[in-house]
Formats: sequence, C-alpha cells, structure tokens
Amino acid sequence: MCGITGFWDISRQKNPESLEAIAQRMSSTLLHRGPDSGGTWVDENCGIALGHRRLAIVDLSPEGHQPMLSASGRYAIVFNGEIYNFLELRRELEKLGHKFRGSSDTEVMLAAFSQWGLHSAVEHFNGMFAFALWDRQERLLHLGRDRLGEKPLYYGWMGQTFLFGSELKALRAYPQFQAEINRDALALYLRHNCIPAPYSIYQGIYKLPPACLFTVSPTATASEPIPYWSAKSVAEQGTTHPFTGSDTEAIAQLDALLRDAVRLRMMADVPLGAFLSGGIDSSTIVALMQAQSSHRVKTFTIGFYEASYNEAKYAKAIAQHLGTDHTELYLTPEDAIGVIPKLPTLYDEPFADSSQIPTFLVSQLTRQQVTVSLSGDAGDELFGGYNRYCWVSNLWQKMGWIPQDFRKTAGDILTRLSPDSWDRVFTSFDPLLPSQLKQATPGDKIHKLAAVLAVPNEEAMYRHLVSHCKDPESLAIGSSEPLTALTNDQGKRELSDFTQLMMYLDLITYLPDDILVKVDRASMGVSLESRIPLLDHRVVEFAWRLPLSLKIHKGQGKWLLRQVLSQYVPNSLMERPKMGFAIPIDQWLQGSLRDWAEALLDESRLQQEGFFNPQPIRHKWQEHLAVQRNWQYYLWDILMFQSWLEASKTDPR
Repeated sequence: MCGITGFWDISRQKNPESLEAIAQRMSSTLLHRGPDSGGTWVDENCGIALGHRRLAIVDLSPEGHQPMLSASGRYAIVFNGEIYNFLELRRELEKLGHKFRGSSDTEVMLAAFSQWGLHSAVEHFNGMFAFALWDRQERLLHLGRDRLGEKPLYYGWMGQTFLFGSELKALRAYPQFQAEINRDALALYLRHNCIPAPYSIYQGIYKLPPACLFTVSPTATASEPIPYWSAKSVAEQGTTHPFTGSDTEAIAQLDALLRDAVRLRMMADVPLGAFLSGGIDSSTIVALMQAQSSHRVKTFTIGFYEASYNEAKYAKAIAQHLGTDHTELYLTPEDAIGVIPKLPTLYDEPFADSSQIPTFLVSQLTRQQVTVSLSGDAGDELFGGYNRYCWVSNLWQKMGWIPQDFRKTAGDILTRLSPDSWDRVFTSFDPLLPSQLKQATPGDKIHKLAAVLAVPNEEAMYRHLVSHCKDPESLAIGSSEPLTALTNDQGKRELSDFTQLMMYLDLITYLPDDILVKVDRASMGVSLESRIPLLDHRVVEFAWRLPLSLKIHKGQGKWLLRQVLSQYVPNSLMERPKMGFAIPIDQWLQGSLRDWAEALLDESRLQQEGFFNPQPIRHKWQEHLAVQRNWQYYLWDILMFQSWLEASKTDPR
C-alpha cells in the first residue's frame, strides 16, 4: 500500500533536476500513505517524472522499491495497492520464461504488462490498485484503477502538464497548480455528501472511475477513460443467468468464495488484524479469518458511551465466541470531536459522511498493533443489507396506486402544521399513544413522510431518500448540477426489479464515492492498509447471480450471508437491529460543537465567500438549534465544506 504521484511536462522545458525536485515535493505530501521509503524516477527526454511513497507490506526488501522498471527496461511503474493473486500469476509467467529478482507483486505486474499487454493484464489481476505506467517505447502514460474503486487516483491538465496522484494534496503541490473550485461539483457534493467520480472539487481535475484505464499521449489531451470491466454487465448477466442451485449449494459456494477471498487478503509480511463491529459483515470476515489462522486474530472495535450508538458489546461477544485477540476502546465526545480539525486535510476535498470520524478512530486504534486490517465493507450493497431495500418497494406498492395529485395534497396538508406544532400535538396525546408511536421529534418525521408522498415513482423515492440536499442548485451559487447515474432519468432501466436497481446504483455510486473514500483516507491517514474481501470481483459476480430471495428473506436483508456466518457463530449473537457506524452529530451541534458551527455558518461570512445562499442555511440552523427539525446531515455537509474551505486558504503552497 502506497501513495503515487507524478506529472508529464509535454513541453519538455524542465531540466532533470527540476523534474526530480517537483516529483519529490509532490510525493512528500503522501508521506502518511507510505512512511517506510520513497523514490522518484524521471525520463528527462520526455518530461516524465514519477513519485512514490511506500508502506511496505509484501517483500520488505529493497527489491520491492518503487518506482520500478520492468526487466526489459520498457516500462516504469508507480503502484498503490495489492495484487492478491500475484503468486499464481508469477508461476504462470515463470512458465512463459519470465524471471524475477524479488518477491513483490509490483514486479509481477510489470511482467504481466510485458507478456499480455495493458488491457489483458489488468483483467488477470485480483486486487485493489491504482497505477501509473510509463511506456518508454511508445511514449504513452497509462493510468489504471481497480474494478470497484478501492484505491483512488486523481488526474488533470495544468497547461501543457498532465498531473496525477493518489490524493489531491499531491497535485496541489505542483508549482503551477490552479485551485479553482468547481461550483458544479459543489452542487453534486450537496446532494451526495461527497463528490462522485469523475468529478473533483477543482476545475479540470478528475477522479479516474473504477475499472477504467486512461492513456495519455503527447498529441491527445482529450482522451477518455476506457472500462475493462463493467458492473452494469455483471449485474445484467447475473440476473439474466441466475444461480439455480439449492439454498444449501448457494451457502456452500459463497462460503468457499469468501474463504478464498479472505485467505488471499491475509497474505502479508507484516502484522495483520481486522475491524470488528459485531455486525453480519465484519463478523463473517473475522470468522473466516480465524477459521484459517493458526493463531488468534487481532480484532479492533470502537465503542461509545451513548447506548443508542454503541455496538462494542456485540463485537465483544462475537470476539469471545471466535476466540480472537480483541481490543476495544470507548470514546468520549471529546475524543471524537478532536478528530474534526484533521478532516479537511485528511480528505483533501469536501466529504461529509460523519462516520468518517469513528472510521478514523478505529483505524488509529488498529494501527497501534498491526499494519494491515481486513474489513466487512460492501456487504450491504451486495447482499441487500440496507433497510431501504426492504421497504421502498413495499411502500410504493401501498401508495403508488394513489394518483400523485392526491398524494401531494395529503403531503401539503401534513405540512400545514410546523414540525414544532406536530410535536406539541403528539405530546398532548402521549399518555394514549402505543410505545411504537412515541418517538423523538415526530413532527420532523411527518414532514419527511410528506415529502416522500409527493414523488412520482419509485426511482424518485429512492433518489429523494439518498439525496441530502434535494435542490442543490438553489443553494450552491452559480452551479449547474451535472447528471450522474443517480439523477439521470434518461434511457432504459438497467435492471427490471427495482430493489436490484437500488443495489446496483449503490454499488456504482455510494460504495465507491462515499464508503471506499472514507475507508481509504481514514486508514491511510494513519498508515494502515485496509483490505475488503467482499470486493473480490469473484464474490461480486457471484452475488449478482443470486436470486433476490437469497438476499432478502421475510423482510430481512443479507439472508445468505447470515447463513454462512451461522456456521461459525450462533444465531443468538447475530439477531439484533441493524446499526450504522454513526455518531450523535445532531446533539453535538446543539451542544459542544455549537460555537464552532456558528462561526462557520455566520451569515455575513457565507455572503462574503459567495458559495452558498445563506438564507436556507441559517433557517435550518435555527430550526436545528430549537430542536424543531433534525437537520444534522444537511448542516454537516455545509460545515464540512466550510471547514475544508478555511483549511485550503491556509495551504502553505
């Protein structure tokens, strides 16, 4: 696991010393991603400079040092990630006559490119990766990214210079970098709470989409990413040609696939452990690790003193049953709040999934004992774990037959009373209400229901539920929100079943743009490599062949994954309500974070900066402080942008 960066000065106006100095400057910003060693390599005749920071995981010797040249000298590479099946590929390449001086997966990649060519080679790789490959013979620069988007890669042109890097801070370190904020990307951020690929917060700088290759030549500055694997094709083919075996056969096949995916990801020359929340996904990964390990697996959990947010007790029970070497740390609000000043530089662009805080803290805890940690991410998207998969279609079936005008009228009637007034109504009837109707801020929930009633179809309901800001152009001044997979209504549905369509959209949007960004930056921020067995492409492809009935059964998600886990852990330890990796942001904004938030949301400040329309922000802020509505997600998005903007103004470059 590493950090990569570099540039191609097409004008060839820089001397070798300047090329190397700039590459060194850019790569030094990625020290946290690779604290063990660093290196640069330049091709002065072409104006190419490559930079690398290394977190040594496999082949700790100097033979694993990067940038690395191929045996023939044709290729130079900088690579971030792991190729888990590199030993298998190495044996195959040795039979074809290739010889190896070390034992790194990077050297195997170079041999694979030499033997099979770029496109075919990446199809052979089972791993997480982002790389830049310079072809000295053809004078082409190739970028590549793994199938699901675990490892990041940014790129773009600054005049006649092409830049790339694992994080934006590396590109910002280029002397002529122009940090112009992309207001259209800001609108996307307000909807998604992150900036989806291919966009970034900066004008002219992009993220390479997952499963894509991108080739740069000195004569073509407008090339497009080319996919080598398609989640859309996998989903469509899987549902067209589904798994037809019995439930028992499905359980056995998934167990075998996951065992192998976990086995491959346990290979390391450094200490290894796992995040354990006590949920289905992480518990399954840890169970399969322990079943294949000759020693006690190290597991790590973060706990909260607020009972409604605490999963640590469940994780502890799982750890005790499996016999892992378990470490847990209970956090105070002060511990979590202390992370907030680090977030702008950790994420480099606005990012507002508040679970970024506990993810960073559990990574920090884990790094104290190990260098690699496995996680259970992606189980929800692949096996139907999110609550919306169970109830959106059911809700639409119950209300969709009612004409939209009637539903909209009903919603209008419900919103004639303010949330605060509804709260008072419920309070007056509180002694008569059954326990399931006694909820905090019922008026807020009624207003949310009223908004859902007005949607025209299932797609709009899903989009409404996963959008933070419903009309970001009205909030972000001067913006025009680009269409994305989430908002583009044109064309035919990729999948006929709407629940599967939601899972597919989450797989190509929410997972790579939010979840995987969160995990990568939080873990690499403390020099910890995080590996995700459920994103083995073989597991993904098998999951899409499974009938929906093997994922969602009697209103409960992840049915098949639960059956696999039940072979290792008693059902009594698994049966509990689903909890997100959340923190009480709503309460903190009304308490210990109030002054910090007030300063960032000051009306005159917002007007002077000129990015947001202040009125709706101030209105929601006052409603939140008065506990009339819970606007925590909306406000956190604004606050994370404001915090990032403030930090960017003090950038030493």
